[in-house]
Amino acid sequence: MRLGINLGYWGAGMDGDNLAVAQEADRLGYDVCWAAEAYGSDAPTVLAWVAAKTERIDVGSAIMQIPARQPAMTAMTAATLDSLTGGRFRLGLGVSGPQVSEGWYGVKFDKPLARTREYVEIVRRAMTRERLSYDGEHWTLPLPGGPGKPIKLTVHPEREHIPLYIAAIGPRNLEQTGEIADGALLIFPSAAHLEETALRHIRAGREKAGLTMDGFDVCPTVPLALGEDVDALADVFRPYTALYVGGMGSRKQNFYNQLAQRMGYEKEAAEIQDKYLSGDKTGAAAAVPQSLIDQTSLLGPVERIAERMTAYAEAGVTTLTLAPAGFTLDERVAALRAGVEAMERAGLA
Repeated sequence: MRLGINLGYWGAGMDGDNLAVAQEADRLGYDVCWAAEAYGSDAPTVLAWVAAKTERIDVGSAIMQIPARQPAMTAMTAATLDSLTGGRFRLGLGVSGPQVSEGWYGVKFDKPLARTREYVEIVRRAMTRERLSYDGEHWTLPLPGGPGKPIKLTVHPEREHIPLYIAAIGPRNLEQTGEIADGALLIFPSAAHLEETALRHIRAGREKAGLTMDGFDVCPTVPLALGEDVDALADVFRPYTALYVGGMGSRKQNFYNQLAQRMGYEKEAAEIQDKYLSGDKTGAAAAVPQSLIDQTSLLGPVERIAERMTAYAEAGVTTLTLAPAGFTLDERVAALRAGVEAMERAGLA
């Protein structure tokens, strides 16, 4: 099992620290550094900056949002970043959610699976550097009856095949991800529930495509907090968990809420959502079960973190992406180092 780091969103008040954290992860031998985007900072700009200030660590988008860019533009960005970084770029894609897709980008959130499949096909076709043409339900290239003509990418990526990941939560999306991608970006992963909530669906997609799990990167993001008081550490992540389970999406379309339900927290997920959507964010955070946070995070001293890492590896995780918590740079760096120490203690490094 390899280690990654997720910087989250740029512009959250820790930007200078984020770069230092990425550089320390590079020095410690972390495999990949991911950056996110929603409706603030964009991922490619952050990744270009981090790549220019590091030496060997891969940089990856977790995620570049599908409604934000035409697929040919994404191919251009991926090829450029791969060229600039000397082959250190990983392309992570996701459909985002209906509120962001329709409210921020003005793109209808309809048929997300079919849209993702076409998007991936176009991106991959464009990066072969053959003249691009495509006839699908959502994209037609070139447009018929006009002056457009098939064009080929002029940038030469460092590699012929840039690793492509998809952020997936629901069973059908997970299955399609296994079929068409090189890896899956997972969130709120529980080692005890990983097979039923994710891996069996990914495996079904791989089998559908005539593939095995060999070479497929199962890549969940897991918050990490170092300390002795597990309950107090869990409290650090209550607002974060409440935001996603309660408020990241509408009442009918909240994929994170549905995931919590599939993990056995049906009643609790409903309560968190009710309170969050009514404006009671404090109450929503208080309603998050400590066990849900503990199952989906790495909390405690190094010895306990090592035990949990072993459970993730045994469950089928191939790259464990850490989101190190801390109020200062020193605390976040200590969490990074604890991640490496825990991997060594567990015999996973």
